[in-house]
Amino acid sequence: METPKFGSLTSVDLRECWPHEAGDFTPWLAQKDNIQLLGVALGMELELQQQEASVGDFSADLFCIDAADEEPVVIENQLERTNHRHLGQILTYAAGLEACTVVWVVKEFREEHRAALDWLNRITESKFRFFGLEIEAFRIGDSPPAPRFEVVVKPNDWA
Repeated sequence: METPKFGSLTSVDLRECWPHEAGDFTPWLAQKDNIQLLGVALGMELELQQQEASVGDFSADLFCIDAADEEPVVIENQLERTNHRHLGQILTYAAGLEACTVVWVVKEFREEHRAALDWLNRITESKFRFFGLEIEAFRIGDSPPAPRFEVVVKPNDWA
């Protein structure tokens, strides 16, 4: 039996895939196949309602509905490490859009912000859910980059 040949998996800089967060990544994520890819990572069926959903003078990156329970979902993305500004934004957007589920997609979670989402999951009613996901991109040889979402924060009772 001949030994199969394998390629090398290499990490791709996210800014190579999406140079601008609002102008490139958010529209990419809003596409049906990509929002479904995010939904698979979360174990949810997400239906996009609006990109750049208004919350007063601000706007949430994506506003969705969870098809399983028809509850609102707000998604904020950040192609860098987490920061306090975005933590405040997800809370503002969740309140303004009355979201039951908050999804924060980032390049890398700081431990303090991971702990903040864990704490929110502990102290809020079970109908409120806070998720933190890290996104990476990889390629094999000359292939196009492939994104991968990894859930790093989820509600304690989430299956």
